[in-house]
Amino acid sequence: MTTPSTPHSFPGTPAGPPPGCPAHGADPVGPFGAGGLRRLYGPEAERDAPGLFEKLRAEHGPVAPALLHDDVPIWVVLGHSENLHMLRTHSVYTRNSRRWRLVQDGTLGPDYPLAPLFAWQPICSFAEGAERERLRGAVNNAMKQIDYRGVRRAINRHSNRLVNEFGQDGRADLVGQFTDHLPMLVMLDVLGLPEEYNEQMVDAARDMLQGTETANASNAAIMGILERHVARRRAQPDDDFTSSLLEDEARLTDDEVAQHLRLVLIAAYEATSNLTANVLRMVLTDPRFRAQLNGGQMTVPEAVEQTLWDQPPFSNMLGYFAVQDAELGGQQIRKGDALLLNIAAANVDPVVRPDLEANMQGNRAHLAFGGGVYECPGDDLGRAIADTGVDALLMRLPDVELAVPETDLHWTNSLISSHLKELPVVFSPRQPLEISSRPGQTGASRTDWEISSPAPRPQAAGPIPPQAAPSVPAPPAADGSVATVPVQRRGAWRRLVEWVRGG
Repeated sequence: MTTPSTPHSFPGTPAGPPPGCPAHGADPVGPFGAGGLRRLYGPEAERDAPGLFEKLRAEHGPVAPALLHDDVPIWVVLGHSENLHMLRTHSVYTRNSRRWRLVQDGTLGPDYPLAPLFAWQPICSFAEGAERERLRGAVNNAMKQIDYRGVRRAINRHSNRLVNEFGQDGRADLVGQFTDHLPMLVMLDVLGLPEEYNEQMVDAARDMLQGTETANASNAAIMGILERHVARRRAQPDDDFTSSLLEDEARLTDDEVAQHLRLVLIAAYEATSNLTANVLRMVLTDPRFRAQLNGGQMTVPEAVEQTLWDQPPFSNMLGYFAVQDAELGGQQIRKGDALLLNIAAANVDPVVRPDLEANMQGNRAHLAFGGGVYECPGDDLGRAIADTGVDALLMRLPDVELAVPETDLHWTNSLISSHLKELPVVFSPRQPLEISSRPGQTGASRTDWEISSPAPRPQAAGPIPPQAAPSVPAPPAADGSVATVPVQRRGAWRRLVEWVRGG
């Protein structure tokens, strides 16, 4: 790439040392690559990505040069205002990767590990001008057709089916048994593909976002499923997101529809899985949150918003590409340069958050869903899955507690996100609940199984003697509510349940 007008040069420029120079730590597994630039991959990035980005901020300011996989150069945009400027100035910065110099000259091809994240496709996220408006208009129109009340009922049903699978055990891993599965169940419902839900679909979705050697194969497998689904819906429409896209006046081709289904499915799945896991971790570990629950001052949706600031579901977004020379954060960006939207670093920019312990309730200035013309159109859907799913789980397991010290929690870090590996918990065993409604029927009636926050909490049949074992919940009533017999310990989660339900 063109040499930036800074003391640090991208590799391959005259100012950079030769690749492999021991003095500059160009060991393939070391923290530094060619040109003495920090790598965004490898052991250091996997161990402490936030710490790595703070080092970049300290060394270079709000925009820093760094290296992607295989030492591919990129600008990392760390500052909040700098990221906003990039997001909002679509005449200078585009998501069309065909503008990337390394794509134009053939340096990066379809076999590059991160190709599924940036390779051009006929979707609104990569298009420009009138074509972007056409495609984005179709997606927005299809989003408007989603029955969000029906979706919330589906989230409740799926949440309780998942809890039924481990509720009698009195212990669970809420990542492997809940948050890794709930978003996929819901999104396949929305797309009209409930029959495709299985462990392989979940694994493929996560694999293609990790930049692994099998990422491209996972992407191809998912695209095959979606392409067959589009062909079926073209022949026989139904009441789902896929049919809405096919019927839009923008007249999308089958390939355009399939590519947008991939965008919606994978982005929503990964983002919402991470968001739901992070909200549950906050509920179980964060002293600020526990204290506010005790006083009844924070709702689950407010906890979701706080999490979007503190630990956004996507750490970075690859990528943005300069369509002309520009200056950003004191760096000279050249036409054809690539830039990384660093959401996590922007959200903790000391310029906008000098006190990271300050409560961010009511403030939606975070960049968790991007911004500008490429802003995520499914932010409301992601919020709905997270806050409704967490609410449903806490209703069923009001005394849930972390089973290990917080220091024993670990994350799998990739360029795009940090995924909580496990969230082991214990709770009083719960008997399965009978749940009606055909899977995938997001518009099910109110008589189907549903936990609803405003519903009154039925009173327990009688007091529990001291030291008595916790009782199991009563069967569902005719209106779908559940009489949950209180356990002896009345912890923060029990008070949350009573407060949310109006008890």
